[in-house]
Amino acid sequence: MSQLRITARDAVTGPVLEIIGELAYPHAAELTDRLLTTTLRPGQRLVLDLAGLDFCDSSGISALIAARNLAHAARADVALAAVPAHTLRILRVVGLDQIFAVHPDSDAATRP
Repeated sequence: MSQLRITARDAVTGPVLEIIGELAYPHAAELTDRLLTTTLRPGQRLVLDLAGLDFCDSSGISALIAARNLAHAARADVALAAVPAHTLRILRVVGLDQIFAVHPDSDAATRP
């Protein structure tokens, strides 16, 4: 299993977290931990850029849901960018494509 790497950058709409590697047990909690230290203000949009995501299991899906919950608690939005086909299929099967805004890339997700 490859390591998970999370890099952060700021966009005009809010923070962007680039998730690279495998968002799976035992590393998925790293995303939740990173979110707890990410400053998110009301009205901003948290973008999770999944372009570098190799694999996502149920722990990873739970971490994405935690990101959504944390964003909403901060009165902010959340969006997923560049979701790989295999992960998008899972999101569609379980209905999570209905609660996440999904964009083709981080440029589209960070447009005001």
